[in-house]
Amino acid sequence: MGAHAFGELLKKHRRALDKTLREFCLENGFDPGNYSRLERGMLNPPQRGDLLEKYAVALKLKRDSEDWLELFDLAAAAHGQLPKDLLSDEELLGKLPLLFRTLRGSAVSPAKLDELIEKIRRS
Repeated sequence: MGAHAFGELLKKHRRALDKTLREFCLENGFDPGNYSRLERGMLNPPQRGDLLEKYAVALKLKRDSEDWLELFDLAAAAHGQLPKDLLSDEELLGKLPLLFRTLRGSAVSPAKLDELIEKIRRS
């Protein structure tokens, strides 16, 4: 997953703007070589929030939307980290070990995991 998933997301949103990679980079002041490597998953996502925010704004993602959060979440996951907003939630952090033990202890099928995610979204 990691860098590849992050890159696919960048590419998806850039293409939704109907921009070539070079056009997009030129308009937003990004280095086309580095941006191309990001899109292809050859370069790890940036860890700096300000740079991630520049990408999100350039991709016309609405602040705090699902797309915005997914970009930041995939960047954190690519570095083996939890997103910063989740790290500040003490109650959630207290429950994560149980979630991790549950996921490890029972081989959760992709369908069951999708079902759990959908239940969480609806609540």
